Amino acid sequence: MPGLEPDTPIPTELTLDRKRHVLVLAYGHAGGEQRHELSFEFLRVHSPSAEVRGHGPGQETLQVGKKDVTIDEVEPIGHYAIRPRFSDG
Repeated sequence: MPGLEPDTPIPTELTLDRKRHVLVLAYGHAGGEQRHELSFEFLRVHSPSAEVRGHGPGQETLQVGKKDVTIDEVEPIGHYAIRPRFSDG
């Protein structure tokens, strides 16, 4: 895939666990499957959005009050990216 290194793992499954507020990524490979869970709060606080990152160095904004944020949907972008739609916009 363009933009990825040849050994970059590609998720085989992506699941929104709304009850536990986590995004579950599964990676299948010859040695078995690995699963990683990322909390909705973690994803929101570390979002690459301008609200979080600002428009340049030194403009980052500490995100607070995101504990109860949810992901309403996940939109595929291109061949390997996703865009989560957070409940707080």
